[in-house]
Amino acid sequence: MNFLRYITLACMLTLAFTCEVMAKPIKPAHVYMFGFSASFTDSTIYVTDIQDVQGAWIDSKTKFLLGRDNYSYQLKEYFTEKIQQPNRICMVFFATNKRKIEKAMKKLMKKYVPDTKKKKKKKQTWRPYDVNYLTSADFKFEAIDMSEEQK
Repeated sequence: MNFLRYITLACMLTLAFTCEVMAKPIKPAHVYMFGFSASFTDSTIYVTDIQDVQGAWIDSKTKFLLGRDNYSYQLKEYFTEKIQQPNRICMVFFATNKRKIEKAMKKLMKKYVPDTKKKKKKKQTWRPYDVNYLTSADFKFEAIDMSEEQK
């Protein structure tokens, strides 16, 4: 009789632990993101607006965006179909806080846009880039539903 109780208790604990572990890794979240596209063949870069994407999925353990390759593929598809530039490198930057994503965008843009306010004594060897901004009317990220892929 005691043996049956221990087995039942062990099964209940195993089931409870398994359900808890399965529920934790993924959660839908409110994410801010922007896209960046560059090419090795020209000096034109494209940057999207910071967009609010509802329903994006983030791994709660690593705090990393799930399906990030799908988001960059959305941007690459836009360039292939609308602008006829299929050989562009597309990247997506994300954060759950708008201030953090603005800081990341500012840091990235420092590499491509010269700062005219600062006067440097050194000779500046600056290669000019043609920076094009894509508004939300031009391109908009769509949330990827990761619930089907996780089952």
